[in-house]
Parts: sequence; structure tokens; C-alpha cells
Amino acid sequence: MDESLFADLIPELEKSLKPYRGASLTFAKIPERGYARADILREMERLQAIEEARWQDGKVSGAVYHGDRAHIDFVNRVYALHSQSNPLHADIWPSTTKFEAEIVAMTARMLHAPEGACGTVTSGGTESILLAMKTYRDWARATKGITAPEMIAPTTAHAAFDKAAQYFGIQMIRVPVGADFRADVAATRAALTPNTIALIGSAPPFPHGIVDPIAELSELARARGIGFHTDGCLGGFLLPWAEKLGYAVPPFDFRLPGVTSISADTHKYGYAPKGTSVVLYRDAELRHFQYFTATDWPGGLYFSPTIAGSRPGALSAACWAAMVTLGEDGYLSAAKAILETAAKIKQGLRAIPELQLCGDPLFVLAFTSESLDVFQVMEYMTRKHWGLNGLHSPPAVHLCVTLRHTQPGVAEQFLADLREAVAFVKEHPDAPAGVGPIYGMASAVELRGMVSDLLKMYMDLLYRV
Repeated sequence: MDESLFADLIPELEKSLKPYRGASLTFAKIPERGYARADILREMERLQAIEEARWQDGKVSGAVYHGDRAHIDFVNRVYALHSQSNPLHADIWPSTTKFEAEIVAMTARMLHAPEGACGTVTSGGTESILLAMKTYRDWARATKGITAPEMIAPTTAHAAFDKAAQYFGIQMIRVPVGADFRADVAATRAALTPNTIALIGSAPPFPHGIVDPIAELSELARARGIGFHTDGCLGGFLLPWAEKLGYAVPPFDFRLPGVTSISADTHKYGYAPKGTSVVLYRDAELRHFQYFTATDWPGGLYFSPTIAGSRPGALSAACWAAMVTLGEDGYLSAAKAILETAAKIKQGLRAIPELQLCGDPLFVLAFTSESLDVFQVMEYMTRKHWGLNGLHSPPAVHLCVTLRHTQPGVAEQFLADLREAVAFVKEHPDAPAGVGPIYGMASAVELRGMVSDLLKMYMDLLYRV
């Protein structure tokens, strides 16, 4: 990799990624004498206060989904009570396996799972997706003799599916989405081969927030006798309550007979601390292909239901506590506030002639522009301390609405700043576009390798002291 290609960019990246360099305690080796606990706590509290201010006022897309101080204090107390627990040792901490079994059962019930459905708690949406794809690979090998497995996903499906393909030797077939940003059913049908092990749909996908036609896609899978995975990592804990509130939610869960697995993130709209998700299967036979067992190891019998061996049981305890203290009434109240705020922002977006809303999403609001560089708009919003997500193919920006945005005045401030951003970019068409040029490079096939190198350099910077 030639770092000289990004000589001007790397110093700026490093500056933004390492803001505490020279301004905080720094250790490149274990100190000869341990520091006083009080001193370390003061330092960590100082850094925490700086960073909390960045999301507390509701200027960040997604990231923190609840954020209420009483809720945070409660789940932190639960975590502290269980900080030593590890579900790998179920005999020592049976409370942790109780919590996890109930998290799975409650999530399955919410998503209309049939009798016999099951699942596991994972570390997040990526692990849930990885495990589901690994499960289909092993199931197809054992039951169908498929040794060159393929899976079919819309272009908007999460990059974790590409990671699963890379990790587990599965060929990824990407199919286009239509003008409505939903997966193309005809293209999916045309992509099926005898080696297809699973189809994927999202509820909703991260980029544009438009639920895929999961009823049609899952029926294709059912007719072929293959797996269908609904990626509900983002919407799995919001769409069920939106439906109860009367919003038009396309079918996406186990009520569709072709859906054989679902992922849903408890640490997003389930309002648990970061580090938990759920992957569900229609039956236990399928889940068995997820498990790992070793019966010939000198260290004894070894088995684990997920990728990790030791896991932080405290996260599962805090997840369980969040779910049972919120209850249906809490989830409904949160969904109502989020969806009403999203509707207000959508209305405001549609009133800005230079911006176009991508489809008609419920809570992930993506917008593009036919007349302006939308990344210049995002760059201006960044200077106003908004943390939005840049998208490409097509170039767009989105805001994932959370409870943080339902605070008084946040939606109004977002729209006021967005109108100001549009006016500025109209007057200054040569204004900096921030990450825009990088997204533009990624859109060109011949330059994607260069962008991949840049991303690797970015990750290298994260681990520099």
C-alpha cells in the first residue's frame, strides 16, 4: 500500500482520531507502579464527560438509541452486579443462562415465532448475521451436499453478509434494488442456482430504511427448500411496535412461512447496552448447525453456541433487565415518540426543494440531491456538530432517528440547520465536500482497491498510541 497517495489526508485523520494525545494519561507499557484507583476514575470520568456531550443532545444518527440518564444508571448497576459472570461456565452462573434463554424467548414471541423456534444471544448484529450464514452453509452441506455455496442478497443488505461470505467461503451474489429502494424479486429469482443456500432481505436495510419485499423473497426460498434470513438488526425491536401503533409495516417476521431465521439487535431499539443481539431460527434442528463442539480435545469436552468462548454475562443480564423493565408499554411509548419525530423531520425534508427523500421510510431518513453535492451539505452539518451517515450508490445522507432525537427542539434544530446548509452550498458550490471524494472513488470500480487501502490505514491509526 502506498501511503504517499493519502499524504495530506492521514495527518488530519490522525488528529481527529487521537484528540487526547498529549492531553491525557497515556501508557505504551504497563506502569512500574500501579496508579491510584481514584486518579484513574477521575481521568475516565473526564473523558466520558467530553464524549457524552457529543451524543446527549440528539445530534448523532443512531449510535445511542436510548440515552436517558435513569435508564443508563439502572443498566450500569445491573452490569456491575454481574461483572464477573461468564456463560461459558453455566454451572457457576446459571443466572446468566436463565437471562439469555428468556431474552431469546421474549424476542421470538415478539417476532411471532412458531412453537419450537429457538435462538441464541450474540455480541451484536454482525455476529448474528455471521452465525446465520455459517449455519446455512453447514446445513446445506449436510442435507443437500452443496460444497460451493452461494447466497443472494440485495445491494443494500448489510456489509456483514459480505464478511460472512469472506469468512465462511460462501459466494455472495448481489442483486439490485428498484427505484423504490427495495430488493428486486425478479432479479433474485433469476440469480438462483442449485448452489444457492439462502436468500436475504432486510427490515429495514441500513442505507435507506425501506423494508424489502420479504413476503415475496421468502416465498422464493420456501419454494426452493432453502433458507431465508430476515435481517431485522436495525428494525427488529421497532417495527413490531410500529405495527401495533397502526403504522403500515410490511410483513417480515415468522408469520411468513418462508422465513427461517431472523436477526434482531437488542442493543439498538431494544435499548440494552452495546454488545448484545439475538439470532432466531424456526426450529432447533437448524440451530444445531450453528453450534460448535469438540469431543477429542485433551482439555476436556468443549462446546460453545456462538463464535466466542468466554462472554460477558453482565451484558446479557443488563439486556434482560432493560427488556423487562421497559415492557410492552415502554417499547410502544418509545416507538410512538420516534415515529412521530421521524414524520416531522420527513415533512420538513420534503419542504426543501433541493433535497429528495429516498422513498417513504419510517425512521431511517435518507436524502439525496439532484442539484447540489449532498456531501457538501453533510460537511456543513458536521460543522454544526451533527453526526450523519454518508451513503453512496446513489450519493446520499441519512439520519437514523432514535429517542435522542425526540427531545424538545431537536427535530426543529435539525431542519433549521439543514435549510441553512442547503443555502450555504447553493451560494458556495466549491465548498469542501468532506468524505465526498472518498465515496466518489469508491463508486469507481477501478479505484475501490485504493479506497480499501485507505480504510486499512484508518484502522491502523486506531491502534496507534
